[in-house]
Amino acid sequence: MNPPEQGKDHASAEEQTLIVGLRAGEGAAFERLVRTQSGRMLSVARRFLVSEEDARDAVQDAFLSAFKALPTFDGRARLSTWLHRIVVNTCLMKLRSQRRHPEESIDELLPTFLSDGHQSKPTPRWGETSNEVERAETRQIIREQIAQLAESHRTILLLRDIEELDTETVAQMLDLSVAVVKVRLHRARQALRTLLDPLFGGQPPC
Repeated sequence: MNPPEQGKDHASAEEQTLIVGLRAGEGAAFERLVRTQSGRMLSVARRFLVSEEDARDAVQDAFLSAFKALPTFDGRARLSTWLHRIVVNTCLMKLRSQRRHPEESIDELLPTFLSDGHQSKPTPRWGETSNEVERAETRQIIREQIAQLAESHRTILLLRDIEELDTETVAQMLDLSVAVVKVRLHRARQALRTLLDPLFGGQPPC
């Protein structure tokens, strides 16, 4: 897969200097790139790949892809944005190479409906988090529950709602139609809500 197109956010003068050093093959520039970006890239890889070893391998592969593609990087986008997309693509390729068995269905996590169109079980209202510690704990719980979803749905949810890519871009990256992406995203969100309701619910619906 070719490195992705660059985004619209512009690189700073400091990054431009780093890019010049990278293109010149300066060892210090490569060390700085790895030091400043590897942690962020590893966090992205861990969201997609269950195995820590796979996540670290993906980051290494992403750096190699980035180094090879540096001649095509013109510096109009932020280097971190460019690297982010490369590590996401690398993770997707690793997931494809690992896919050997059919996925388990998420149907049991989807809401059921009565004949009048209403949900058979009321949706509980979630309480609000009141401070930064609680919000951080909430984010961690959500990440853990996302990891429980089937891969094809988890990946789309991550790309759209966590990485905040648009639907068309996700469809292109996964070689799916926009319609399929929308359906899977909707089902993934419903399934995630089912997983989260016992953890965040407890209040009657309005």
